[in-house]
Amino acid sequence: MNTTRNSATPAPPRAAAAATDTCTATPTIDVDRSDPAYRTWLKEAVRKVQADANRSADTHLLRFPLPERWGIDLYLKDESTHPTGSLKHRLARSLFLYGLCNGWIRPDRPVIEASSGSTAVSEAYFAKLVGVPFIAVMPRTTSSEKCRLIEFHGGSCHFVDDSRTMYEEAAALAERTGGHYMDQFTYAERATDWRGNNNIAESMYQQLRLERYPEPAWIVATAGTGGTSATIARYVHYMQHDTRICVADPENSCFFDGWTQGDPHATADRGSRIEGIGRPRMEPSFVPGAIDRMMKVPDAASVAAVRALEGAIGRKAGGSTGTGLWSAFKIVAEMVAQGRTGSVVTLICDPGDRYLDKYYSDAWLAEQGLDITPYAAAIETFLATGAWPT
Repeated sequence: MNTTRNSATPAPPRAAAAATDTCTATPTIDVDRSDPAYRTWLKEAVRKVQADANRSADTHLLRFPLPERWGIDLYLKDESTHPTGSLKHRLARSLFLYGLCNGWIRPDRPVIEASSGSTAVSEAYFAKLVGVPFIAVMPRTTSSEKCRLIEFHGGSCHFVDDSRTMYEEAAALAERTGGHYMDQFTYAERATDWRGNNNIAESMYQQLRLERYPEPAWIVATAGTGGTSATIARYVHYMQHDTRICVADPENSCFFDGWTQGDPHATADRGSRIEGIGRPRMEPSFVPGAIDRMMKVPDAASVAAVRALEGAIGRKAGGSTGTGLWSAFKIVAEMVAQGRTGSVVTLICDPGDRYLDKYYSDAWLAEQGLDITPYAAAIETFLATGAWPT
């Protein structure tokens, strides 16, 4: 069953879809791209998106406290400070510029996205900025706070019961409304300028240049579309750095199996509990050949890691941050065991206040059958001794 919700009133499934179709322009004749009015609109839309980037200071690079004697520095690139509160703000900006410059995003036509949350929040922001409607197709289990944020930015939420049907439903909705299906899972890796232009990798290296280990030994990312790991890995290779790239994958995701088995057709039979990352299919934007390592991270370990992060630096973060942080901890422990020094970088992908009813709720953990106790103990042992419990 699919339902569409907007900030006005909930509606029954079929009525909701009809309301969505009715409230957006659906002319059968396409936009005349030589029309001066369209060219004026396009230039203004691109200017607004570029101006958003120009107004924004870069995100912070935070240090996670580790014992000085280890000779290892652990950093978190805090992407939660973007205007829409997540790493996906960069992606949404790139996707909107890509869609506008390709002539795909047009006046009064809706932009539609298949998203479990944060990308949709950011795309709703940019849709409102340029003045077009926005509809997010998402699993019904998406956090209520993310839905609220999408609606706050003027978007609508269109729910599906099975996350594996998001892609087809988003494409069908675009067809019915005459809108543009943004398709982040296909275009994330190509819409971002991985050679530079202040992408996330270039930003990391600029911020590290005065640190004692300016070239990190490892950068740990997580994968939803795969666009971030592709951008970072390509930049590292392009700039001829020796940094290695690790991608941390949650339960109920096929990326790890597809990478280890070299299977581009790998699938998973259910959706990820860690919102924003992990996919049931190998997404076109995931570039396995660019990365050096993958780790499979239990969901309970991801939750234990974000709770440890709050204890260490006083910041709540989403579950995807915990997935990457758990893997970063393990890499640091390996470096300690090998007597190596250096730096490791991972990401704060979005803020934890979006997930108070999930990753910070003991009731939700019990409902999901997740016991974080052994993982929390493992982190405590690691932070005290540098050793990774076996």
